[in-house]
Amino acid sequence: MPHTRSAKKNQRKTDKRRLHNRAVTKALKTQIKRFLAAEEGPIEKLREEFNLTAKKLDKAAAKRVIHPNLAARKKSQLARKLHQKTTAASKPA
Repeated sequence: MPHTRSAKKNQRKTDKRRLHNRAVTKALKTQIKRFLAAEEGPIEKLREEFNLTAKKLDKAAAKRVIHPNLAARKKSQLARKLHQKTTAASKPA
């Protein structure tokens, strides 16, 4: 437990930041799961989920909740899945 005033304040700040970061991370993981679940559905829904996921990843990276390279890597992986789905749908037509 902190003893000085400044240490107590830093503890409060740390707790508040930790809770916020956990909430952002949880929302991010949920959004990624929604994107992966939308792979079975129509392409329009998948594209919409990708845009939302990319936006959340960019916001989290901008606030340094996650590392920017992690955000770029995840966006690349999801974009690859979106591209595969799009090209597979357009080939038979």
